[in-house]
Amino acid sequence: MTTPISRERLDGHRRVSHTAKLFGVNFPMRLEPCIFNTASILSKDYRGGSWIFYELSNGAFYMSPESIETFKVVSENGFEGSMSADALGLTASLYAYSNLSFGGDALSEVCARQYHLLREFMFEHIEATSILRAID
Repeated sequence: MTTPISRERLDGHRRVSHTAKLFGVNFPMRLEPCIFNTASILSKDYRGGSWIFYELSNGAFYMSPESIETFKVVSENGFEGSMSADALGLTASLYAYSNLSFGGDALSEVCARQYHLLREFMFEHIEATSILRAID
């Protein structure tokens, strides 16, 4: 039996220090805007706002909109469905990691690793089926 992956919300200074440690200047310059943009493409219901940052016990990181809303999601592969803000953020993070993993630079290596670590957690998420359908 494997140990479930746990998550910890990052607040205050830890938001900055953790993302700086993982991604350096690429977080505010490339990754964060990519996640925001991906969320807006996936869901016309997403209109910006505050985001929650999470550190996972397996080393992964993701962020999700701070909202109790349910978002209608339409992905380029034909998936259409509703997701919680947490699932939308997880999905947008996976998309961003995948897209940035093909850059051929140091960030691409980090994003490839983060994609696989976050995907492990995704399988434990209550909305795993919808997330998988949206990213597959």
